[in-house]
Parts: sequence; C-alpha cells; structure tokens
Amino acid sequence: MNKIQLKQIVPFVILAFVAIAALFVPLHPNFDEGKYNAADVGWIMVATALVFLMTPGLAFFYGGMVHRKNVLSTMIKSIVSAGVISVLWVTVGFSLAFGDSVHGLIGNPGTYMFFDGVNSGPSWSLAPTIPLTLFALFQLMFAIITPGLVVGAVAERIRFTSYIAFIVLFALFVYSPLAHWTWHPGGMLFKMGVLDFAGGTVVHISAGMAALAGAIVLKRRKVHMEHQEIPPSNIPYVLIGTGLLWFGWFGFNAGSALGSTSLAVSAFATTNVAAGAAGLSWMFFDVLRGRKPSVLGFCIGAVVGLVAITPGAGFVAIPHSIFIGAFAAIISNLAVSWKQKTTLDDTLDVFPCHGIGGIVGMLLTGVFATKTVNPAGVDGWFYGNPDFFFTQLKGVLIVGVYSFVVSFVIFKVINVFQPIRVSSEEEEEGLDVSQHNEKYSQGTLIVVSTGAEVEHSA
Repeated sequence: MNKIQLKQIVPFVILAFVAIAALFVPLHPNFDEGKYNAADVGWIMVATALVFLMTPGLAFFYGGMVHRKNVLSTMIKSIVSAGVISVLWVTVGFSLAFGDSVHGLIGNPGTYMFFDGVNSGPSWSLAPTIPLTLFALFQLMFAIITPGLVVGAVAERIRFTSYIAFIVLFALFVYSPLAHWTWHPGGMLFKMGVLDFAGGTVVHISAGMAALAGAIVLKRRKVHMEHQEIPPSNIPYVLIGTGLLWFGWFGFNAGSALGSTSLAVSAFATTNVAAGAAGLSWMFFDVLRGRKPSVLGFCIGAVVGLVAITPGAGFVAIPHSIFIGAFAAIISNLAVSWKQKTTLDDTLDVFPCHGIGGIVGMLLTGVFATKTVNPAGVDGWFYGNPDFFFTQLKGVLIVGVYSFVVSFVIFKVINVFQPIRVSSEEEEEGLDVSQHNEKYSQGTLIVVSTGAEVEHSA
C-alpha cells in the first residue's frame, strides 16, 4: 500500500475507532430535572440552534465573496467543521475546555471523555439552571464556527484534507485551552479578571490570529501576485449570509447570559445596535473617502460590529454599543486598506475584521463595562477604573500571541506531512473541481467525473 493510499485510509480508520470506542462508554441515568428552570432551558436550546445557524450563514457569507470556481470548496470548509468538531467535542474537546482545571491551563481530558457523566452530573457552576448537557451543546456551537472563520484567510489555495487536519489541531491546541483560560472559573485569564462575555478572545481573536498565520504560511495566490481583481461570485449570497449571521448572533451573545434573564435581553439589544451602527459606519466612511455606498461594505461592517460587541455584549450599556460598533468598523476599514498595500494575502480580510474587531471589542469592554448593566462584571475606565482596561489589554496580548504562534506551528507541522497548499495547476483550475470534483455555475451543480460533466438542477 503506497503513501497516498495510507493518507486516504487514516481519516476513516480514526473515525471508525472513535465510533467503536463510543460503544463501551458506561451509561448513567439523567440528573434530577427538578432543579432546572424551564424558561432558561427553553431559551438556551433556542440560542444553541441560533448559534449553529451562524455556520451555514458564514458559508454563504464567504462563498459569495470568492471566485466562482471556488464557491463550493469555500462553503464546505465552514460546514465540515460541524462534523469534525461535533465528534471531537464529545470525545475530548469539552473535557479540555471545561473539565477539571489543571493549573488553570487546560481541562483534564478524562473529566467528560465521550461525554461520560455529562447527562448525570451536576450543572455547570455558572449555569445552574440548565442541564450540563445543554451547556456542553451550547459551547459546542462556538467551537464549530471558530475554525470556520479561518477559512476566509486561506481560501482558494488550501488543500481540503490539510484544512481538516487544521480543524482538529486548532480545536485541541488553540480553541480548547483558550476556552478553559477564559470561561472556566479555574482558568488563568478568568482568575486575572479578564472579561469576555461571548468570545472576543476565544473565538474572534483566536481565529483572526490563526488567519494571519495561515495567510503567511500559505503565501500569496497567483492572482494576488499579479494584482488581478477578483469579482465576488454572488453578492446575494453575501447578503443572505449576513442576515443569517446577524440573526444567529442573537443566540451567540444573548445566549451567553446562560438564562432567560434581563441580562440576555440587554445583550440581545447591544448586539443588534452595534451591528447596525457598524454597517452604517463602514458604508458612510467609504462614502467619506470618495467611494459609492457598497452592499459588501454594509455587510462586512455589520459583521465587524457583531464581532466587536461580542466580548462586551453583557457588560456594556445599549447606548455605548452604538459607539463600539461605529468605532470598530472604522478601525477595521482602515486595517483592510492598510492590508491591501502589503503583500499579505488574507483572501477575505479575516484578520482585519475578526482579529482587529475582536481586539477593539475587548479593549472597549475595558472602557465601557459597567456594573449597572451586570453586577457580576466590573466598571471600566469610562467609570473611573483604568485598571480593568489594562487587565483586558493583558488578556488580548496573551491570547493574540498564543493563538498566532500555535496556529503558525500547526500550519507548518501539517505541511511537513503533506503539502498544505494545492499545486499551481489545481489553483488555476479552481478548488471546486480539483478538491471535490464538483463545480457550481449559474444555478447548475455539475459533478465532474471521468472527464464527463453530469448536470443537476440546483
């Protein structure tokens, strides 16, 4: 059996091993349901579904912006994360993120391996009114979308199998440790007093820094080196994706209150207001610089606002969310303009939008957080407590450096075992065909097989 055949069989063998091992996990009766709050359970179940909806939303958002020969390959890289992370999260991911803390650095992998004891154990300490299983599923949706965000930076040139390997390693060595540091009461950032309501560090800064590392390792696309302008394949897809992301983000942020409470309502409101303000800010700032108001501009700006409000959604007041969204959009817009003058080929501007947007959101949480909104939080610099701003700054630096360095190493390690980048011929042909034997063109799905093209109505 040659080397290529071994690479083809390994993923299936690993999945088969996990599936068989799962048969031998001991079963336990469900924990007493009498202690749970029905309203909280209902809301978090809805919020979990809303966060999942963000993954196909992201697929549409990214798929509409790439070249038409790379639409399917870009979209599946977001969707496939749902499969990979779902299995990995049940197997060991949840334990690494929320298992018994090991020196504040990582969870004990044996705590909930294969979800053993999740259905029969007590509720999570910070979510006492919902079952632990529901909390684990809610957190799973965050773990799914995070590596999906990185897709935009490495689109149109990364090998599909290499990206699958990246998802696994990123989840194990970047996402799970950061979730533990930030959201576990024993985590080191949690103990430092860093506040991240719904994932400014864990999701957006980590994905943004990984995107930067990936763009550096994979180097530039041919079209980027030749300064070719690639028109978006389908702007209506981007609009659909923006709407799904915006809608799903209500679960992302308001669900992070972990209950059907007034705090959830406040987080819901700040999320919507920041997104609206950011979309307008990006669009109007473009007009100020002599451009026409752009559909893409509003959509990208709205997503930047959603990113920026994420860490502070449950800590800042609704009026302040206007400033956070508007300011973050301007900073990210300038970052995109700066990036375009460099040789960095971040295909869909993941680092300027998610990385920079997450950093701005974390720092502005350090400015505008107030115990008036959330008594469990901290007053920020705007309310006379500059120390908290510098706590947030330290958290940003720790997460940013860690995410970039480890992600860079992950990309390099994968490249040792197989080329992480497609060949120049495959890049020219398009990843839809070269990686998946399919292409999507003008409403028709064309399956490419043995030199023939079989059309199916889409």
